[in-house]
Amino acid sequence: MFKIVKILITFQSLTPKSLKMNPYVNWKLLKSGVAEIEFYHPSHNCMPSDLLGELATTIASCGENPQVEVIVLRSGGDRTFCAGASFDELIAIKSLDEGKAFFSGFANVINACRKCPKLIIGRVQGKAVGGGVGLAAAVDYCYATKFAAIRLSELNIGIGPFVIEPAVSRKLGAQYVAQMTYNPSEGKSAEWAQVHGLYAQVFETAEEMDAVMMAHAEQLAKTNPAARTALKKVFWAGTDHWDELLAERAAKSGELVLSEFTKQALAKYRKD
Repeated sequence: MFKIVKILITFQSLTPKSLKMNPYVNWKLLKSGVAEIEFYHPSHNCMPSDLLGELATTIASCGENPQVEVIVLRSGGDRTFCAGASFDELIAIKSLDEGKAFFSGFANVINACRKCPKLIIGRVQGKAVGGGVGLAAAVDYCYATKFAAIRLSELNIGIGPFVIEPAVSRKLGAQYVAQMTYNPSEGKSAEWAQVHGLYAQVFETAEEMDAVMMAHAEQLAKTNPAARTALKKVFWAGTDHWDELLAERAAKSGELVLSEFTKQALAKYRKD
């Protein structure tokens, strides 16, 4: 039985998107020393707490694996990179503790990316909303297609991108994060995100992106690992307090999600 289950899990990441019904986090190690971590959820790659926990653990594990030189972070499917946190789980929050735990999910993934000694390359094939923008900002180098528009929609339901803001501001700058936050119904194009520093390169198709991305990942995997780790520490300088900061931000979001305003906003979305 164990062998059968193992085969099914491995096969899952290789099946057509029409057959991908169950959420997962998978990873595989290529001969080049590049590890691919892929997450998937049938609801536009939204991320419930358990999936976020698996993703954070997988990133940390790959970071400690001596066979891994470089990590590629990607999602399954071809339309949406990540739609943010699970809306169903958001609606179900009933207490401050539940709220903080819920919003700590993306905090843990961001911190896992920050602490990982290996360089992480992001692959954003489609739109990113809310926490999805946070994931794109948390990697060290990010590729995207022209379909990878971004949006911070949190204010529409009475909360804000508190947890992901430090990571997104680090890439875009606080002024542009504020502009996006205060206009939660309007997204920004992939080209805009590239100009402002979130994406390093934007491609017409996923196939073009993948060819360049994998060649780059394999090239990086051949460089001095000590230099890569030292450089990552340099470029993440000033973020050592993020464990405490993101925990505080998660608590604030957990408090706001219980407000009467947000409850009414969520009830409206539930009806819609």
